[in-house]
Amino acid sequence: MENKDPASPGEAPPRCSFLRAVGLITGDMRLFGEWVKRQVLVVQLLDWVLRGVAQVMLLNNPISGLLIVGGLFLQDPWWAVNALVGTFISTVSALLLGQNRGAVSAGLHGYSGTLVGMLMAVVSAKGSWYWWLLLPNVFMSMLCPVVSSALSSLVGKWDLPILTLPFNILLFVHVAATGGNHPYFPQVDFKPNDHLLALNESVQSLDVSQLFLSVPVGVSQVYGCSSPWTGGVFLLALLLCSPKSCFHAVCGSAAGMLSGLALAAPHQDIYSGLWGYNSVLSCIAIGGGVFYVLTWQTHLLAVLCAFLCAYMNAAVCNVLSVLALPAASWAFSLSTLIFLLMSSEIRAICRVPPSAVSRPEEETRRRRKEKSERKNKTAVDLTPSVYV
Repeated sequence: MENKDPASPGEAPPRCSFLRAVGLITGDMRLFGEWVKRQVLVVQLLDWVLRGVAQVMLLNNPISGLLIVGGLFLQDPWWAVNALVGTFISTVSALLLGQNRGAVSAGLHGYSGTLVGMLMAVVSAKGSWYWWLLLPNVFMSMLCPVVSSALSSLVGKWDLPILTLPFNILLFVHVAATGGNHPYFPQVDFKPNDHLLALNESVQSLDVSQLFLSVPVGVSQVYGCSSPWTGGVFLLALLLCSPKSCFHAVCGSAAGMLSGLALAAPHQDIYSGLWGYNSVLSCIAIGGGVFYVLTWQTHLLAVLCAFLCAYMNAAVCNVLSVLALPAASWAFSLSTLIFLLMSSEIRAICRVPPSAVSRPEEETRRRRKEKSERKNKTAVDLTPSVYV
């Protein structure tokens, strides 16, 4: 029999090579980002746009952004086109306005344009492939870095993130300025849904399978989508970048669904994920290790924030529907800012400033390393000296 030569010392085993390859496309893909910096501007813009699409979910991974774009095309190609146009225009505007290059490259000036472009297509009464809609899309997306910079100057005094406030403001302005009877850019009607509560839907009429599907649908509603398949693609994008964020996204959507049941919401609203999307974002932001260090205390805090977010979404919907305006993600922004302003004497509840935000897994690893170093330093200090 022919003996196989042992692997040379410098040759990595196949398993190590596979794990190294997986490591290159997971997390925030820092090595890929360093490589992109040395490429032409077109390649850099592509990376920034994909990261901007992913930053809606508080992710900083271009592959996750690519998966999310694929999910958007799966839901509606016209919506996906508007989302990409909004992200591109918002990113380029930030460059022209001289915004921080690091923030631009991380997609932090692109995600508001993603939501503005996407939701303008969702609420438009003209349907798909109404090309004139790109005009207000481009205009509002150009304003995204302006509003973002202004809000950052304001909330930065308290070391707070701006979250989705620029998107909420700009969508609010667009819908309020056009309305349902506009000759060129009419919007769908946002009527009060009090009449739906008169149906008095019983618990027996609940569809359990639809309730389970409402969890991935709630994740997809972050981008205004309503398909469980799209939600599954978004969860895969979350898992690729941060498994902890993926877990908290599922927890948040489930909390929103339970809140809808507790408040006797119309079953169709629960099935369509309208009770889950704000809770998804708030649970990732608070408990996913983004703006708080991930501990069991902050995990419980995130679940509590998710329930508050769902309740607040119901209140915002009831108020704004009277004004024929969409609820957007006001509930997420308001409830998350409330929890970020909270003070606590518990050391485990430690807030991460926006300038130091990183991937949850990296933040946890860094905290463990700091704790281990402090413990080792204490042990060395307490060791008695042999020499006097």
